[in-house]
Amino acid sequence: MKTLAAEMGSVGLWPALALCLAGCGAGSGAEPIPVGQDLPADAADLMRFLTQASFGPDDFEVAYLGQAGFSLWLERQRTLPASLHAPPLQALAALGLPVYQQHREQVWWKLAVEAPDQLRQRMAFALSQILVVSAQNSSLFDDPLGCARYYDLLVEGAFGNYRELLERIALAPQMGSYLSMLKNQKQAPDSGLRPDENFARELMQLFTIGLHELEPDGQLRLDPQGQPIPTYGQDQVEALARVFTGWTYAGASSWEWPALSHEPMENWPQYHDAGPKQLLGGLELPGGQPAALELELALDALFEHPNMGPFLARRLIQRFVTSNPSPAYVARVAAVFADDGSGERGDLWATLVALLLDPEARAPRGEQTPGFGKLKEPLLRITGLWRAFEGRPQNGVYKTWYVDDELGQAPLRSPSVFNFFAPDYQHPGVLSEAGLVAPEFQITDATRITATTNAFDVAVFQGYQGFAWATPASVLMDLGTELALAGDIEALLDHLGLWLTAGPLSPGLRAILSAHLAAIPLDAGGLPAGTQRVLEALYLIATSPEAAVQL
Repeated sequence: MKTLAAEMGSVGLWPALALCLAGCGAGSGAEPIPVGQDLPADAADLMRFLTQASFGPDDFEVAYLGQAGFSLWLERQRTLPASLHAPPLQALAALGLPVYQQHREQVWWKLAVEAPDQLRQRMAFALSQILVVSAQNSSLFDDPLGCARYYDLLVEGAFGNYRELLERIALAPQMGSYLSMLKNQKQAPDSGLRPDENFARELMQLFTIGLHELEPDGQLRLDPQGQPIPTYGQDQVEALARVFTGWTYAGASSWEWPALSHEPMENWPQYHDAGPKQLLGGLELPGGQPAALELELALDALFEHPNMGPFLARRLIQRFVTSNPSPAYVARVAAVFADDGSGERGDLWATLVALLLDPEARAPRGEQTPGFGKLKEPLLRITGLWRAFEGRPQNGVYKTWYVDDELGQAPLRSPSVFNFFAPDYQHPGVLSEAGLVAPEFQITDATRITATTNAFDVAVFQGYQGFAWATPASVLMDLGTELALAGDIEALLDHLGLWLTAGPLSPGLRAILSAHLAAIPLDAGGLPAGTQRVLEALYLIATSPEAAVQL
């Protein structure tokens, strides 16, 4: 068996993939920028918003938001065509070339860094960590195109209605395979066969209502004894599992050996439990109803549950803005989820706009609620670096599996349906003692910190235009602006602080960096004037706690 590297070399896979990716992430060119009224309060507000709402600020989005304001920027993002992940892989397969999970991830990086529809891509990424499937699962590992098709469901549904998205993911064969709904059968007492409960359980616990009843502001509802009230029990799990029976690949000619399909699953009535069922909230399903109708009614019941709004609002706020939103913040966003102003429930676009423009999200530093902020995910730190300084691979293909390994995180590669980190994870020590959750700290330990720092070392010191040993696969940043500031250390720190931390550097960090950079001659390292000074400034700020935390 050929190694991946050998196969790539023999068939020219990377040039082919670069060709297939050529249309992805097209730049905005000379697009005129309209003049708006609701402008960011200052440069820090502008950069904080783009840090929250995209994979990182870049020159074009900074210019657009600075002139157009929030409303027009958001409207442009809403109307931009969706950049999809599957078409480049389909084009690669059409050339008769093999397609691996690495190629899917390369497309993801391309779109995360370069696609103009940044908010849609960021929302899809957030949804992928809530409505989880993972290529780490053996049933999906050999189906990179299927994984890309599932991710595109999230891209396409990012600004739509959550109820519609729930049905699309419920019938997605990738979800069916991942959570064993695919080929789930009705009970057969003689053989001991029982319906699989996996999807039913995770649908309730992770995708819709959670384990305990919530107040409208997301806080736990307590019984008279002061204990949390469960949202469902084992009886509801078993009943819902019976709803999700009889589904298999679309167009299958055999139940036992169905052919792989990426289209929505189809139901085989003979394997569906057609008996009466009592679901959550006392919903009675009489026997003999079509499986598709039962699925719709079950999803409706979960979608209409009072937990749905605050449950999802808190998780989305955590992905975009802060790990510990105030109850009032959750309540305001949940209210928009319940009614977008026109009577529609579940409008993801309205929900997303509400959480990004909420006063708690837009409050300037020093005026934020206690505990505001979040640890940046490792992926977002790298995409932010490359977007800020136009990091681009010379051959057009992001060969980033080394980055994924060092970051401990990759798109659609979580170790379980619970994502890379739990929304209620409390890091031992100061944070837990303060009653704060910090999800991203669950993948942050001494080993991972070192590995991430090493990834930044490669990205910076081997990733700039002019690097002597660059290869066609090197992601090279344009540091022309920064090199022009190399002779003015304070101006350089002002500039890098804004782009990497969305605000001024703290006095302490600034003093340390000023002293360190002043000791680096402009001609240090035998590199062009100022290069070593700029690289060290960039690396030290990018790996600092102030760049790792989003405030």
